[in-house]
Amino acid sequence: MTSLFKQQTSDAIHELDEKLSQRFIALDPSGYFLIRIDSVADELIIEHFTNDVNEEGLATNPETGEPIGCRGGESRKPSHVYRARSAKELGIQLTEGVGPFPLSRLDHALYLGRELQRAEACLISGEPYIQD
Repeated sequence: MTSLFKQQTSDAIHELDEKLSQRFIALDPSGYFLIRIDSVADELIIEHFTNDVNEEGLATNPETGEPIGCRGGESRKPSHVYRARSAKELGIQLTEGVGPFPLSRLDHALYLGRELQRAEACLISGEPYIQD
C-alpha cells in the first residue's frame, strides 16, 4: 500500500468514527467508568461509579438524584477500583468469574474494550491517555 492510500484510509476511518460518535447512546444503568494510567506502577486503572438513569436518559447521582455533569466537578467515591497490567486482564476482571458485573449493556462493554486498548497503548508508549 502506498502511504497516500494509507493516509486516505486513516482519514476516512477518522471521519466515520467522528460521525458515529454523534449518535444517541443509551446510558448503562449499571454505572460508568473513569479510566486512567498509573505510569509509576505500570498499571491501568478503572474506577466504577454507580448511577441512576432518569426519564430523560440522563445519569443521575443515586444519592442526590441530581444529573451528573460530563465535565466533572462533583467529587464522588468509586464503588469499585480495578487495577491491572493489561487491557485483557482488566476485561477479564470486569466480565468473568462470579458476578455481579458492573456492565449491563454490550455497547458499553465494547466501548470499554476500545478505551482499554487505547489506554494500554499509551501505557506502553509513554504517551498521555485521555478517555474518549
